Amino acid sequence: MKETRILLPLFLLALAAVSCVTGNRYNILTDRNLMLMSERDSLKAENIWLTMSNRELTTKSMQLAGDTERLTKEVEEARTELARSRDDVSRLSTRYDELQRAQAELVAGKAQETQRLLAELRQAQTELQQREDLMRDLEMNLDTKKASLEELTYELEKRNTRLAELEKMLDAQQKAVKALKDKVSEALFGFENNGLTVTMKNGQVYVSMDDKLLFKTGSYEIDANGRAALRKLGALLEKNTDVTITIEGHTDDVPYRAAPGQQILDNWDLSVKRATTVVRVLTQDTHINPKRFVASGRSEYIPVDPAKTPDARQKNRRTEIILTPDLTALYRILESY
Repeated sequence: MKETRILLPLFLLALAAVSCVTGNRYNILTDRNLMLMSERDSLKAENIWLTMSNRELTTKSMQLAGDTERLTKEVEEARTELARSRDDVSRLSTRYDELQRAQAELVAGKAQETQRLLAELRQAQTELQQREDLMRDLEMNLDTKKASLEELTYELEKRNTRLAELEKMLDAQQKAVKALKDKVSEALFGFENNGLTVTMKNGQVYVSMDDKLLFKTGSYEIDANGRAALRKLGALLEKNTDVTITIEGHTDDVPYRAAPGQQILDNWDLSVKRATTVVRVLTQDTHINPKRFVASGRSEYIPVDPAKTPDARQKNRRTEIILTPDLTALYRILESY
């Protein structure tokens, strides 16, 4: 009974310690999970740029594989030549021994035969020395080619590992951009296909809004419907802090005619004004860092449809919001290659 009273407090203390450790580990794992999610988001890369890097590494891997195959063939040929030289050395050594025995038997009274045998013996010695020299050269060459083959094999394996890493990063980047595109489509549900489209291109998400949704003809004042769409987009972008936001204003090719008192000179001015107006609406009710924005006017020079028709001009009058993931971490990794 006395032992039970002693052990019960000890058991309670141990239970309390385990509960504390479990809670701390849960907090650590939660923080670690948030850190990994942040690192995952930072691995978003520009699709087209990584694809080019992927092709370049694939080409280098194919070149290394070709060099490896060539060196392997040369090593096998060197081995064959080395085996042939060893056979020749063995044959010449046997012949040399036979000539030595014959020379011993023909010493007295057979000078002419002896001279012939001596000449043949010297020739055999010369050929034997040549073969031995060739065999040594082949062995050295074989060792050199083995070293080169091992080096190329190692380089090929390293290149293949890097290629696998880039493919993995490219896949992660594509998934991240796709997830961002889905979030934007969800946030702008009801506006899409009503003057607004959301697409993926070159590792970026493009939100294209035509002027009937945002602006009246020749104006850079945004109407209520356009403001509602921009506020929904701004709320989403405020949460995704690793995305750079580029606003591009586009006009048609009809020359701009300024009304009395207006300061706008031409389509360049109008496109820039529209871009900066969109930036102001996006930042009006949000805490988006202004450093994330790039506002530019493209005037009439990047049309969607170059035709000189009313329908084509309607398509060209648009504002594009281009969302680009932060590629700093990916560039740092690629520079290390």
